[in-house]
Amino acid sequence: MKLLKKTTVIALMISILVILFLPNRTPKIEGKNSVAVIEKIKLGGLEQAILIRGKDVSNPVLLFLHGGPGYSQISFARKYQKKLEDSFVVVNWDQRGSGMSYLPNIPRESMNRDWFIEDTKELIDYLCEKYQKEKIYLVGHSWGTELGLYVIDQYPEKIAAFISIGQVVNGIESEVISYDYVLEMANENNDKKALNELMEIGRPPYKNTVRDTATQRRWLAKYGGVERKVNTIKDIVLGSIFSAEYTGIDGIKFALGNKFSADTMWGHNKDLNFIREIPEVEVPIYFCAGRYDYNTPSILIEKYYNQIIAPKKELIWFEESAHFPNLEEHEKFNELVIRIKDEIEKDS
Repeated sequence: MKLLKKTTVIALMISILVILFLPNRTPKIEGKNSVAVIEKIKLGGLEQAILIRGKDVSNPVLLFLHGGPGYSQISFARKYQKKLEDSFVVVNWDQRGSGMSYLPNIPRESMNRDWFIEDTKELIDYLCEKYQKEKIYLVGHSWGTELGLYVIDQYPEKIAAFISIGQVVNGIESEVISYDYVLEMANENNDKKALNELMEIGRPPYKNTVRDTATQRRWLAKYGGVERKVNTIKDIVLGSIFSAEYTGIDGIKFALGNKFSADTMWGHNKDLNFIREIPEVEVPIYFCAGRYDYNTPSILIEKYYNQIIAPKKELIWFEESAHFPNLEEHEKFNELVIRIKDEIEKDS
């Protein structure tokens, strides 16, 4: 019996070590012109991680800008993007300070919008040169839409189209709408704990940005304003344990990077107002809005869509989604992205 217990403990320890330190990889895609790699490249002087997958490197490049800041998605991206690999060279990037790109010595002063814009530009240049493209397709989610909109404003010649998921529109107004929604839901449900905590932090702007935003988002999640059909935390945890792309160490880096990104960047966009700042863009723009999204309230997305001037624009509603329509209705989203590519190529 003692020998059995000892053997079990040893086996468990070996399993933990394997999960923590097994090298990163991504499953091969069949075909002589395919690509399936994880790369570490220098962007803005820092080593950062990208996942590149596609059945044919002659296809257009599709770059995802994840949300957060700090909410990297390489650990679970393949689960939702497989169909896109048939039509694109799909690139997922753990941004500065996130996931595999987190390092404890990243200068805090570099965690600002300007650095991220230049990181993105460097990455786009790298991908265009590597795959011999003039332009790429850019997708942004949440914080990634804020980053992406600045990128297409400054470097429109690099972008074939911008696909926005949960567009950030107005920093403070977005938080106020989100707070009021949760407060209304808490009142309707006589949720005294939620009401007490919401009254304690008060209406935005928050006094303690990170702590108070986290409190509000916890109750927003409970009342369906963030996710309705998916659980991204579960995806990240399972991806860190079982996916080939992340190791257990990467899962730990995700948690550290997420906190680091929140501490350095949450609240940075309090004065942001894209209706005023970027009323016009020079590339086709597509807004994907979850009907139940109160993280970046879809009412503001519709308002921005109605006013923005673009060579082509479209608002696509995802009726069963909140803040993650690209995951909650991923089949519809993937078909949309392929349709956009076909339309752009037909018009060019």
